[in-house]
Amino acid sequence: MPDNKYYDILGVARDASETDIKKAYRKLAIKYHPDKNPDPAAVEKFKEITVAYEVLTDSEKRELYDKYGEEGLKEGGAGFSPDDIFSQFFGGGGFGGFGGRGGRRGPRKGEPLQHNLKVTLEDLYKGKVQKLALQKSSKCPDCSGKGSTSKDGVKKCDDCHGQGFKVIHRQIGPGMVQKLQSQCPSCKGEGNVIREKDRCPKCKGNKTIQEKKTLEVNIDKGMKHGQKIVFPEEGDYESPDIVPGDVIVVLVQKEHPVFQREGDDLVMEHELTLLEALTGFTFYITHLDGRVITVKNPPTQIIKQGDIKCIYNEGMPGYKRPFEKGRLFVKFNVVFPTSGQITPENAKLLEKILPKPKPVQKPVSHDGIDEEAVLHDFDTKQQHSNSRSSAYDDDDDDQHGHPQGVSCAQQ
Repeated sequence: MPDNKYYDILGVARDASETDIKKAYRKLAIKYHPDKNPDPAAVEKFKEITVAYEVLTDSEKRELYDKYGEEGLKEGGAGFSPDDIFSQFFGGGGFGGFGGRGGRRGPRKGEPLQHNLKVTLEDLYKGKVQKLALQKSSKCPDCSGKGSTSKDGVKKCDDCHGQGFKVIHRQIGPGMVQKLQSQCPSCKGEGNVIREKDRCPKCKGNKTIQEKKTLEVNIDKGMKHGQKIVFPEEGDYESPDIVPGDVIVVLVQKEHPVFQREGDDLVMEHELTLLEALTGFTFYITHLDGRVITVKNPPTQIIKQGDIKCIYNEGMPGYKRPFEKGRLFVKFNVVFPTSGQITPENAKLLEKILPKPKPVQKPVSHDGIDEEAVLHDFDTKQQHSNSRSSAYDDDDDDQHGHPQGVSCAQQ
């Protein structure tokens, strides 16, 4: 009877492809990762999922498992960390790791390369495939990244015995010795050396060559400013012992002349004349996909300065939910006529049309004298300037100990 336990854990068939296994792992790993799932049983479930993934994506281990089941794997052992696999699969450090994790096992991963990609709001609304050309260090095809085409060309460094570093003991006091570790100068920390005559002619023993690579960046509908798209292991190749780092593309949205984005909503401003605000209007919005939306407001609906109206389902598409759209908010700015535009005759007509003001009762002055005031235009900048000047004057008064303009004669 074949052992199907690992296939059942991931929910895939025995003949599932590596792509199908990766898809299943991705879905389950996000669901059961302990930092995302508070259920105590999630820790063990996540470990089971990771064990199954580690075995079924390794051709040798999978073949061994298919023939002999779990018993066939026990002798060699898996030798991995569940969070390491999660980190390599999704990039970064997973959700932060979980209890009792030791150091990273397996080959070290190179540093990620980050590229900022400028996109328009239209790109994020409609989606787009954009090409990104990279100059990167790749594995030399002639020597397979070993630095030598000769079978015995790569030899262990004699100076550091293949460690890549040297340990120096330095006495710093009676009975006190300081232990210092430094990179081996002979092999430059690699642990092996290649003689001049054995170096690969193509890469000159450097193990890498410079090449141009073009990545196709899929910008999905609804993606946001600052969102990252990860290309696993597309970074620089360093050596056979180091897994190439990831290439991380960060989307940087350019400023749009009409729309501002707030989550899945869009916000825009529109100016109205006072006549339009009072008697209705029609205007047109050219949307991010080129559609023209006609916006009408009937005469019975008055628009006030600063009013905000909403159009449903005309915002940004949701990421991974392109058919669910946010809202489009329109903020109205009402432009009033300038002084002198309304003649006294037209003012009389407005008095007949517009609602009458509330009657104002004149109060009685305490001294029987009536005064009239004239309204002047006011500059707020001038007010701030005068306030600062007054503050300096007050300080000056305090410093001298008497109001400005008053002097005391010393006897």
